[in-house]
Amino acid sequence: MIYLGCAGWSLSSRHAEAFAQPGSHLQRYATRFNTVEINSSFYRPHRPETYARWAASVPEDFRFAVKLPKAISHEQRLAGCEYALDVFLAQCEQLGDRLGCLLIQLPPSLGHDTEHARRFFESLRRRYAGPVALEPRHASWQAAQQMLVDLRIAQVAASPSRFVIDAQPGGWPGQVYWRLHGEPRIYHSEYSNEYLQRLAERLQASRAAGVPTWCIFDNTASGAAMANALALQQLLR
Repeated sequence: MIYLGCAGWSLSSRHAEAFAQPGSHLQRYATRFNTVEINSSFYRPHRPETYARWAASVPEDFRFAVKLPKAISHEQRLAGCEYALDVFLAQCEQLGDRLGCLLIQLPPSLGHDTEHARRFFESLRRRYAGPVALEPRHASWQAAQQMLVDLRIAQVAASPSRFVIDAQPGGWPGQVYWRLHGEPRIYHSEYSNEYLQRLAERLQASRAAGVPTWCIFDNTASGAAMANALALQQLLR
């Protein structure tokens, strides 16, 4: 399965014709894509009832990726956050079987500390057995590959790349997660057709290998994400 979508489900007038069905933005979005990344959970909590309502708004095969709160990743820096993890999971697990993946994005200043990192991810794994994708942004996380494999955590393939190995999928090979922020202008630039064609070939290879594969466009600031996702969808067909 390839899960293709955007970071958020806001629909602009530029793409209105592609989402002409009635309903909320999320309902209309879910008629074309099979996943979305919830980034708002990074900034603020959502009530369990909100997650349940979102789950009820989408088809059975639709999946949400939910971003870990910055209170855990950026403020507590993965330390002493067991209670915060419990609260977050109690909220987003109301998505039920439509909860597809947890996304953890780390601050650029957070380097890899072997003992510290393993303690956090083992704590997470005691609470949550489903798919997890990690987007580290410090080069020292190159040393974390074996731990990620051991704990079944995929390392995000990020664009633009922050360090040597993060341009390609890493960590646990049982899941692939592409996160595309836009290049050269991050969050704004639209990817070229040539780039999307190469990406489509990579996604198809993962699908052929039987690996669940995620592709999220996060170049949302100028509306490029939706255009790129729709174009890639056509290439995958």
